[in-house]
Amino acid sequence: MSRENFWFFHPFRVRYSEIDGQGVVFNAHYLTYFDTAITEYFRALGFDQYADAQASGIDFHVVKSVIEYKAPVRFDWELDVGVRVARIGNSSLVFELAIFLKGGTEALVTGEIVWVYTNQETHRPVTIPASMRALIATRERHLAARDLTPAGTASGPA
Repeated sequence: MSRENFWFFHPFRVRYSEIDGQGVVFNAHYLTYFDTAITEYFRALGFDQYADAQASGIDFHVVKSVIEYKAPVRFDWELDVGVRVARIGNSSLVFELAIFLKGGTEALVTGEIVWVYTNQETHRPVTIPASMRALIATRERHLAARDLTPAGTASGPA
Protein backbone atom coordinates (compact mmCIF):
# COMPACT_ATOMS: atom_id res chain seq x y z
CA MET A 1 0.00 0.00 0.00
CA SER A 2 1.51 3.32 -1.01
CA ARG A 3 1.20 6.81 0.39
CA GLU A 4 -0.64 7.92 -2.75
CA ASN A 5 -3.63 5.77 -1.75
CA PHE A 6 -4.47 8.21 1.05
CA TRP A 7 -5.76 11.77 1.21
CA PHE A 8 -5.75 11.90 5.01
CA PHE A 9 -2.84 11.47 7.42
CA HIS A 10 -2.63 11.92 11.18
CA PRO A 11 0.80 12.48 12.76
CA PHE A 12 2.18 10.62 15.77
CA ARG A 13 5.49 10.50 17.60
CA VAL A 14 6.30 7.17 19.25
CA ARG A 15 6.44 7.65 23.02
CA TYR A 16 8.63 5.69 25.40
CA SER A 17 5.55 4.17 27.07
CA GLU A 18 4.56 2.59 23.73
CA ILE A 19 7.68 0.49 23.18
CA ASP A 20 8.42 -3.00 24.44
CA GLY A 21 11.58 -4.69 25.68
CA GLN A 22 12.80 -5.05 22.10
CA GLY A 23 12.67 -1.29 21.61
CA VAL A 24 9.83 -1.42 19.10
CA VAL A 25 6.21 -0.32 19.39
CA PHE A 26 4.25 -2.92 21.37
CA ASN A 27 1.68 -4.52 19.05
CA ALA A 28 -1.49 -3.33 20.84
CA HIS A 29 -0.55 0.32 20.35
CA TYR A 30 -1.03 0.06 16.59
CA LEU A 31 -4.78 -0.34 17.15
CA THR A 32 -4.73 2.85 19.24
CA TYR A 33 -2.90 4.65 16.44
CA PHE A 34 -5.48 3.37 13.95
CA ASP A 35 -8.48 4.25 16.13
CA THR A 36 -7.18 7.76 16.80
CA ALA A 37 -6.45 8.32 13.10
CA ILE A 38 -9.97 7.20 12.12
CA THR A 39 -11.47 9.65 14.64
CA GLU A 40 -9.36 12.44 13.15
CA TYR A 41 -10.34 11.35 9.63
CA PHE A 42 -14.00 11.96 10.48
CA ARG A 43 -13.14 15.24 12.19
CA ALA A 44 -11.41 16.33 8.95
CA LEU A 45 -14.63 15.49 7.07
CA GLY A 46 -16.62 17.62 9.53
CA PHE A 47 -18.43 14.65 11.09
CA ASP A 48 -18.62 14.49 14.91
CA GLN A 49 -19.01 10.79 15.68
CA TYR A 50 -19.62 11.31 19.38
CA ALA A 51 -22.30 13.99 18.98
CA ASP A 52 -24.01 11.97 16.25
CA ALA A 53 -24.09 8.84 18.42
CA GLN A 54 -25.45 10.78 21.40
CA ALA A 55 -28.21 12.37 19.30
CA SER A 56 -29.19 9.31 17.25
CA GLY A 57 -28.51 6.33 19.51
CA ILE A 58 -26.63 4.79 16.58
CA ASP A 59 -22.88 4.24 16.60
CA PHE A 60 -20.18 2.06 15.09
CA HIS A 61 -18.81 -1.18 16.54
CA VAL A 62 -15.46 -2.61 15.49
CA VAL A 63 -16.08 -6.12 14.14
CA LYS A 64 -12.70 -6.82 12.53
CA SER A 65 -9.16 -5.56 12.97
CA VAL A 66 -6.12 -6.75 11.06
CA ILE A 67 -2.55 -5.53 11.48
CA GLU A 68 0.31 -6.49 9.18
CA TYR A 69 3.82 -5.68 10.36
CA LYS A 70 6.20 -4.89 7.51
CA ALA A 71 9.05 -3.29 9.49
CA PRO A 72 9.74 -2.35 13.12
CA VAL A 73 8.65 1.06 14.41
CA ARG A 74 10.91 2.54 17.09
CA PHE A 75 10.93 5.05 19.93
CA ASP A 76 10.75 8.74 19.03
CA TRP A 77 10.07 8.14 15.35
CA GLU A 78 7.69 10.61 13.76
CA LEU A 79 4.92 8.84 11.89
CA ASP A 80 2.09 9.59 9.49
CA VAL A 81 -0.92 7.28 9.74
CA GLY A 82 -2.90 7.20 6.50
CA VAL A 83 -6.62 6.40 6.57
CA ARG A 84 -9.10 5.78 3.80
CA VAL A 85 -12.52 4.19 3.46
CA ALA A 86 -11.93 1.35 1.02
CA ARG A 87 -15.55 0.19 0.82
CA ILE A 88 -18.98 1.00 2.19
CA GLY A 89 -21.40 -1.86 2.74
CA ASN A 90 -25.04 -1.65 3.73
CA SER A 91 -24.15 -1.19 7.41
CA SER A 92 -20.34 -1.39 7.35
CA LEU A 93 -17.29 0.71 6.62
CA VAL A 94 -14.01 -0.94 5.64
CA PHE A 95 -11.00 1.21 6.48
CA GLU A 96 -7.54 0.69 5.06
CA LEU A 97 -4.70 2.17 7.08
CA ALA A 98 -0.95 2.43 6.76
CA ILE A 99 1.82 3.79 8.95
CA PHE A 100 4.70 5.63 7.29
CA LEU A 101 7.74 7.43 8.60
CA LYS A 102 6.94 11.15 8.47
CA GLY A 103 7.12 12.04 4.79
CA GLY A 104 8.08 8.45 3.86
CA THR A 105 6.64 6.39 1.04
CA GLU A 106 7.07 2.80 2.30
CA ALA A 107 4.40 1.46 4.65
CA LEU A 108 5.90 0.11 7.87
CA VAL A 109 2.57 -1.28 9.09
CA THR A 110 -0.74 -1.77 7.29
CA GLY A 111 -4.17 -2.54 8.62
CA GLU A 112 -7.82 -3.07 7.96
CA ILE A 113 -10.57 -2.10 10.37
CA VAL A 114 -14.23 -2.94 9.77
CA TRP A 115 -16.95 -1.00 11.55
CA VAL A 116 -20.66 -1.85 11.62
CA TYR A 117 -23.24 0.89 12.22
CA THR A 118 -25.50 -0.33 15.03
CA ASN A 119 -28.49 0.65 17.09
CA GLN A 120 -27.06 1.08 20.59
CA GLU A 121 -30.14 -0.37 22.32
CA THR A 122 -30.53 -3.50 20.21
CA HIS A 123 -26.91 -3.83 18.97
CA ARG A 124 -28.35 -4.72 15.57
CA PRO A 125 -26.95 -3.34 12.29
CA VAL A 126 -28.47 -0.19 10.83
CA THR A 127 -28.13 1.03 7.24
CA ILE A 128 -25.50 3.74 6.82
CA PRO A 129 -27.43 6.84 5.71
CA ALA A 130 -26.98 8.35 2.27
CA SER A 131 -25.77 11.60 3.85
CA MET A 132 -22.81 9.82 5.48
CA ARG A 133 -22.02 7.97 2.25
CA ALA A 134 -22.05 11.25 0.34
CA LEU A 135 -19.81 12.93 2.92
CA ILE A 136 -17.22 10.14 2.65
CA ALA A 137 -17.46 10.20 -1.15
CA THR A 138 -16.42 13.86 -1.22
CA ARG A 139 -12.86 12.69 -0.53
CA GLU A 140 -12.86 8.99 -1.44
CA ARG A 141 -13.15 9.23 -5.23
CA HIS A 142 -12.22 5.56 -5.70
CA LEU A 143 -15.51 4.34 -4.19
CA ALA A 144 -17.79 2.49 -6.58
CA ALA A 145 -21.39 3.55 -7.20
CA ARG A 146 -22.53 0.51 -5.19
CA ASP A 147 -20.82 2.01 -2.12
CA LEU A 148 -22.85 5.19 -2.36
CA THR A 149 -26.32 3.63 -2.41
CA PRO A 150 -27.56 1.46 0.48
CA ALA A 151 -28.78 -2.01 -0.50
CA GLY A 152 -32.50 -2.17 -1.11
CA THR A 153 -32.81 1.47 -2.23
CA ALA A 154 -33.28 2.86 -5.68
CA SER A 155 -30.05 3.99 -7.29
CA GLY A 156 -31.66 5.97 -10.06
CA PRO A 157 -34.12 5.61 -12.92
CA ALA A 158 -35.02 2.05 -13.82
